Amino acid sequence: MARPPFTPKVVTANDLITGDVIYLAHDGSWVRCLAEAQLLTDEDAAKARLFEQKPSRISRSGGPIWPTPSQAIRAPPPPPPISARPSGPRARPTTPTANRSTPNGRPSAMYDYNDFDETFVRARVDQFRHQVERRISGALTEDEFKPLRLMNGLYLQLHAYMLRVAIPPYGSVNPHQMRQLAMIADRWDKGYGHFTTRQNIQYNWPKLTDVPDMLDALADVQMHAIQTSGNTIRNVTADHFAGAAADEVEDPPRPPTAELLRQWSTDHPEFQFLPRKFKLAVTGSEADRAVTKAHDIGIRIVKNEAGEVGYQVLVGGGLGGRTPPIVGQVLADFIPREDLLPYVEAAVSVYNTLGRRDNKYKARIKITSLENGLDTLREKVEARFAQLKPLFTGVDQELFAHIKSTFVQPAFKQADTAGFHAAYDADPVFRSWVDTNIEQHREADYRIVTISIKKHGQTPGDATSDQMRLIADLAEQYGHDDIRISHEQNVILPHVHVADLPALYAALKPAGLGTANAGLISDIIACPGMDYCALATARAIPVAQQIATRFDELKLEHEIGPLKIKISGCINACGHHHLGHIGILGGLDRAGGVENYQITLGGDGGPDTVIGTRAGPPGFAYDAIVPAIERLVLAYLDLREDATESFLDAYRRLGDAPFKDALYPEAKKSHAA
Repeated sequence: MARPPFTPKVVTANDLITGDVIYLAHDGSWVRCLAEAQLLTDEDAAKARLFEQKPSRISRSGGPIWPTPSQAIRAPPPPPPISARPSGPRARPTTPTANRSTPNGRPSAMYDYNDFDETFVRARVDQFRHQVERRISGALTEDEFKPLRLMNGLYLQLHAYMLRVAIPPYGSVNPHQMRQLAMIADRWDKGYGHFTTRQNIQYNWPKLTDVPDMLDALADVQMHAIQTSGNTIRNVTADHFAGAAADEVEDPPRPPTAELLRQWSTDHPEFQFLPRKFKLAVTGSEADRAVTKAHDIGIRIVKNEAGEVGYQVLVGGGLGGRTPPIVGQVLADFIPREDLLPYVEAAVSVYNTLGRRDNKYKARIKITSLENGLDTLREKVEARFAQLKPLFTGVDQELFAHIKSTFVQPAFKQADTAGFHAAYDADPVFRSWVDTNIEQHREADYRIVTISIKKHGQTPGDATSDQMRLIADLAEQYGHDDIRISHEQNVILPHVHVADLPALYAALKPAGLGTANAGLISDIIACPGMDYCALATARAIPVAQQIATRFDELKLEHEIGPLKIKISGCINACGHHHLGHIGILGGLDRAGGVENYQITLGGDGGPDTVIGTRAGPPGFAYDAIVPAIERLVLAYLDLREDATESFLDAYRRLGDAPFKDALYPEAKKSHAA
């Protein structure tokens, strides 16, 4: 069989310090200009050229490391050691670490570091600083350095390093922390950060030599990047409305559950080298805004028949990878509060024993559950739980009580709401924002505000440093110092009095933060895709931007109503495309070497999580995907019974046939003929 035509290639790697892409020239040197790169037009010659450039894996010279483009090479000459580089002034907190208040003196709505936390995080920063120095000096090869940088949240992507920073449980930051994130973006990045579906923030352009200083600056405000990568328990996510929503099980609600799990899992000695990464999520609402069924372990706060509060534990959910997406199943229907940590530890311990280590694509707990069976997994967890429970001796409940005492609910105020009602009646633009971006609060005169950072045509999840500072100011002025990052890549002010909504909106709008699109077609979840990620096989951000821009041009967004589009740039599904009402998965058409996008329909990340159904093949080329989405949505408008029937409801009523007809009109014509 004849080999397919060879696509010309160039040899690329990354600069050790900046992470910039560099190219192999004819003379064997590394250049930064693509036009100066050697173009390899013959497959055999390309393989030989790659072989010439690949050094011994035990080399300590810091020379080129190839063929893995996500690995770094040393680009001479190196800068001076980090310890010799000026770090500049940074303000450290002057108040005691225990029970610290926010800068304006109001109680914190978050857990505060104690002396142990402070010492631990600082020690990790110092440790990594020395590791970076050793890498730059050549004392560590990239193979040796890679696991060390990943333990500290540092990736090497297509064009630069990326630092992933953990937002504390349920994505909560205070204004002081948000301003520090803005400062870091200005000083060591390009003036913006990217909020992710794991309620983290990513900086996409740091230099390796600056990362220890960035971590030190994070430690100044009780933040870090620990366990934001690697085969360990990642950042614990939770309902971004926790403590504010009217539909939560507990009153008062208890967001400290997520903090308890975070403290337990951080640097847990048994779980630093799991078979694969492990993700936990917590919700206290039946609406399940934390998408617990799509996680390795999902925890739902529930009440039993006696009215006692405890936890339902789900296991085996997961979306990404080369194995099918799976909805989590109930491992334990009710676990008393005092048994949560030993039970979750038992579950992770069993996974650590049974999980596949021979094949990373089958290493997630969803495959462990499938291969062993849920009943067998449950039996092993129960047996391990029986061993572990006596070892906890109540210390976990003492810790929980301490954590709970640090979470102080806001001092809700009383205010006249006449101004709000007047503005709502008089201003249709403000009214649209209120109707779209505001949710009911458990306090009658308060509301939960979604600040959309998805202005039409902008990158989903990106916020500039100026926007971060404004959000911090507004949280202090109107939001009881509480800011949340949602897994839908927006910012939440969970406690805003109705009387303050007109002034809040007036401040948000000129900053590009007043878009009334929460839950609508332009409120798109999208991974970074091939614009940044070394694993991506297609672009995601430009597709999201074009869809949002197109439906803004059509002025149909509010007429369409609730519609969740989620886009992933590869099979790892960081954009949660399986759970989109309309999901888009970008891939590479290997025959043509071009991007190809598959569409899924009917997915849902709510309490009854549903994996979307693939509409194709065939897929759609990059320049055809937006028109395909337009045909699909216009068909929905024609097919729905009335304006109250959402896209998802119409799909469930009609099935996929009429929507496939809209996506593939030529196929419909051929069938009719």
